[in-house]
Amino acid sequence: MGTITVRASLDTYLSEINGIPLLTAEEEEALGHRLRRGDFEARETMIQANLRLVVSIAKRYAQRGLPLMDLVEEGNLGLLKAVEKFDPEEGCRFSTYATWWIKQSIRRALSNQSKTIRIPSYMLELMSRVKTVSLELCHSLERQPDLDEVAEALALEPSELKSMRRAMATSQALDQVISLNAAAPTSELVRDQESPSPETQALHNHEIEQLHEILESMDEEERTILKLRYGFHGEEPMTLKAIGKIVGMTRERVRLIELRCLRQLQAILES
Repeated sequence: MGTITVRASLDTYLSEINGIPLLTAEEEEALGHRLRRGDFEARETMIQANLRLVVSIAKRYAQRGLPLMDLVEEGNLGLLKAVEKFDPEEGCRFSTYATWWIKQSIRRALSNQSKTIRIPSYMLELMSRVKTVSLELCHSLERQPDLDEVAEALALEPSELKSMRRAMATSQALDQVISLNAAAPTSELVRDQESPSPETQALHNHEIEQLHEILESMDEEERTILKLRYGFHGEEPMTLKAIGKIVGMTRERVRLIELRCLRQLQAILES
């Protein structure tokens, strides 16, 4: 029933916007000047006339994790941004200008909903405890506590605390590897003011390439353990014991392989 309702809703929406006339270049320019003066009616006309453009672009991103109607809604947000920023004096057709904003909005939505690696909830909880205990020790000692002191207060071995911190950093870094794949290219028509500069992006891309290389250099066993441990592709992160049963190893053996992989990845992050 839900699928039928969504399909009907989409069909109704498409039927409604198909009757809206497209704009000529001259009409776009005239509306653009009115937009710059804050004309609300011009804004609505520009938006309505380009809703079909959003649908056309959204269809290219179908089957990537979000329903088409959701993609259309995200694309419409990009369209609104384009209308706000459009300057007819730049000599660019609005449809060309808006296409970049629409694509960027859809790509970001896809990226946000498909986080490749999820940090286990127990690890997030432990990190919160680490911060709390560190602040308490800092207050009582009147200085920054070292790793051994924090570990003792948490009833952990220093090596466990160090491994946990390393795993957190690596999980976050690995998460960027795939989410960046959906980011808009910096060579497109307009650069988002919130996006990194080309120089910063180049450095970051180099780091991502290095991470890809080290992941590819791992054998199948190592990649499988990391995938199960950190929930690649939206899977639920698993315990060492559960992973051991799947790959036919002891819990300790799985932990050693995980630590070895994390050390390799961490070396990339720190280099």
